[in-house]
Amino acid sequence: MPRLRSALVVLGAAAAVAAPSASAAAPVKLVGTVGPGFTITLTQGGKKVRSLKAGTYTLTITDAATFHGWSLDGPNGFAKDFTAVAFTGTKTFTVTLKKGAYKYYCPPHEGSMFGKFTVS
Repeated sequence: MPRLRSALVVLGAAAAVAAPSASAAAPVKLVGTVGPGFTITLTQGGKKVRSLKAGTYTLTITDAATFHGWSLDGPNGFAKDFTAVAFTGTKTFTVTLKKGAYKYYCPPHEGSMFGKFTVS
């Protein structure tokens, strides 16, 4: 009987180690908007993003105007157009941000519609 009990303890411990962690964090959610007027934003939990930690994020962009787009430039040549000028609607992306300075902007109105944040 003690052998059986020992075997069950070992199997239970192995199962606990092999089980996926319940504390594994989902990617942090970021929200970007552009339009319908001449506005562009990036928020996390309803607050303007000024700095983030390096890592993977879920980015949801809502584009409310056919004459705007939502793009992001960053370090080491990172450049991505998340929505094109003719698009309206919502898109969701997974993005990995590395350390450095980033700028989000509307391509045709970059001089007046932009925001910046840093990743550490």
